[in-house]
Amino acid sequence: MIHMTETLAVQTVEDFLTADETAELTKILDEHLATTGWVPVRPSEGTTPPDAAQAVLNGAMRRALPALRRVFPSASGTDPWLYHDLKPGDKIRPHVHGVGDPQARPQRIARVAFNLQDAERGGEFHLDTYSADALWSDTTPTAESDYAPGTRLVHEITARSGPVQLDDLPHTRWICSPPPGTTVVYGTQLVHGVLPVTEGRVRKLITNLLA
Repeated sequence: MIHMTETLAVQTVEDFLTADETAELTKILDEHLATTGWVPVRPSEGTTPPDAAQAVLNGAMRRALPALRRVFPSASGTDPWLYHDLKPGDKIRPHVHGVGDPQARPQRIARVAFNLQDAERGGEFHLDTYSADALWSDTTPTAESDYAPGTRLVHEITARSGPVQLDDLPHTRWICSPPPGTTVVYGTQLVHGVLPVTEGRVRKLITNLLA
């Protein structure tokens, strides 16, 4: 059974990728971008890396799962990874995915983010915490779902849709600057975003942690 705290938890896995694996992944992605010519239309757009990149990341995730299960005991695996590339001026505005369909299987309980490259200035990942009731819906999962009884569900809120504007609500911002090679895992009911890149480039790989 999935406990509500799993959807609100945060955990890091240091040395998620070794230096050699990071170099290999960078080479694979550079070749992929040179071949495809992919350029994101907007900062939140991602592209699916080739199988060789997925294999490096999935191998790292298999190693990381025992540590992650201390905080996310329901975790069983991940979706395919997506690659994001942010340039100066790009940002990802605060948003929250929420649970979606609580009866779906497998269930997305968290997001996993690995920074292949950090910007020279700006581009930090952040989490925002709120006490406002406006984030939360009145619905709760049914008895047929895999969630513990009484689990509360946030609204899905993006920069363009949702019942409230997140920037209008009082909140506390937690800025994350993990060391190289670290992956950050954060519950799917947490508000998050990326601060504007002011110099350099952010190269990020993201997937869903599934239960």
